[in-house]
Amino acid sequence: MENQLYLSSSPHIHSGETTDKVMRLVIYALIPATALSIYFFGLPALSVLLICTLGCVAFEALACFVMGRPQTIADGSAALTGVLLALNMPPSSPWWLSLLGAAIAILIGKQVYGGLGYNPFNPALVARVVLLISFPVQMTSWTAPAPLGSGIDAVTTATPLGEMQMAVMLTGKLPEMATSGFANYFLGNMGGSLGEVSALALLLGGLFLLYKKIITWHTPFSFIATVVIVSGIFWLIDPTKYPNPLFHLITGGLILGAFFMATDMVSSPVTYKGMLIFGSGCGLLTVLIRLFGGYPEGVSFAILLMNAATPLIDRYTRPKIYGQVEQKA
Repeated sequence: MENQLYLSSSPHIHSGETTDKVMRLVIYALIPATALSIYFFGLPALSVLLICTLGCVAFEALACFVMGRPQTIADGSAALTGVLLALNMPPSSPWWLSLLGAAIAILIGKQVYGGLGYNPFNPALVARVVLLISFPVQMTSWTAPAPLGSGIDAVTTATPLGEMQMAVMLTGKLPEMATSGFANYFLGNMGGSLGEVSALALLLGGLFLLYKKIITWHTPFSFIATVVIVSGIFWLIDPTKYPNPLFHLITGGLILGAFFMATDMVSSPVTYKGMLIFGSGCGLLTVLIRLFGGYPEGVSFAILLMNAATPLIDRYTRPKIYGQVEQKA
């Protein structure tokens, strides 16, 4: 029998993408941002990156060993979680805080649910929010950029979003820094977490992921567009109190969140319609938290809240089965 018929379950056509290849490409896309963070913040930034990444890999191996599961460190997901966690940390983070964040991300944010593919929330964001609530002083201690080789010592500073929020609370008006200096913010010359240093570098990485078809445009576009529209409405209402949309786009973790966190394949919707709803929800919550919340940055909280809504979004945006006939009541 030369012509045999083989029966198998879907998928019948494979794209050639594997988990380790996808994770590797995302890490490649983050190289410009990580390189710039090391340039701007020096060896402390490199230390945070190494501790978070190696810590996540080590805790992944430990969890798999203790739980009797096959080792999964080779798929690159733990390393990617470590890089993303590091980009959500202040450059002055002490070693124990970075290591604790790695443990939370892998053990609580991922392995407790069953490992890769089962976690309902983005592990790196779970760790960031837990650390932010538990250790607010360490997680909000920012340093001004001190480029490698400049000989400048690290100086404590505020993030643009934090300075803006404080000025509005005290004076009811925007500070001058919220209406100028956008070129520095876009390039990364400002205080903040490692992943807030350069919207330009993160955009280049995001475009690379779109080019490689690792992500689609739906979530980043709806996320960013909603931030522009909602913040633009507030800005038009009172430009002396609310910053313009460009300030929201190039400061904080918006670009990192839109391209690298909200697009997480496990914790975000699977349908295009669902992705648009998800991204829009993230954008709306981000602006509301930034303008009216207790924290100057709202990206992490917004994405985690929408992660919780992902099953509901998937349920109501699920396409109909071919040939399905609606039942009338």
